[in-house]
Amino acid sequence: MSPTPVTAIVLAGGRSTRFGSDKLAALVAGRPLLHRAVHAVAEVADEVVVVLAPDAPVPSLPDRPGPPIVIARDLVCGRGPLAGLAAGLAAATQPLALLVAGDQPFLRVAVLRALLDELGDRDRPDAPDVAALGDGNSLWPFPVALRVATVRPAATVTLAGFDLRLFTLFGRLRVARVAEERWRALDPGGDSLRDVDTRDELPST
Repeated sequence: MSPTPVTAIVLAGGRSTRFGSDKLAALVAGRPLLHRAVHAVAEVADEVVVVLAPDAPVPSLPDRPGPPIVIARDLVCGRGPLAGLAAGLAAATQPLALLVAGDQPFLRVAVLRALLDELGDRDRPDAPDVAALGDGNSLWPFPVALRVATVRPAATVTLAGFDLRLFTLFGRLRVARVAEERWRALDPGGDSLRDVDTRDELPST
């Protein structure tokens, strides 16, 4: 775990429209897709918040020992990952957070730790609010590490506007980049970035 306590926020409120059924229940190497994401973040988190749609049933969750798992719900349907993040941050009790998608089956724990390390000491005047994986000139929206005290109010403000992209939120904050050569050394195939939108993208192993 990080020396500073961490809440992991797992977004699980999507409708799985392109998949055709509940993709988070689909099995990958014998485990539901959602379980794989939860297991990965549980290695570095002190609590896990799984964010669901307002009317969604509570899914099957891992029953192995680990950090407590809390269920949170989007306040409004259809407002995307930003709404899920806001709900997760409202439930978070720890100073740092990790944001991942529930359909990411191959998150690498070493990459999650690198994101948390990039946030650094909160007492530094230039300490970042967000740490994201760099990819050329771009950043990836998942997974990211966040400082709850500064990101929570910024997410609320952004959610009240018209542009609900996560990168609009990040534009209000100090963002640090984990250099591609650094995180690729921990995850050469970029598996931590993979998600599943369609059945064709469901890993066979």
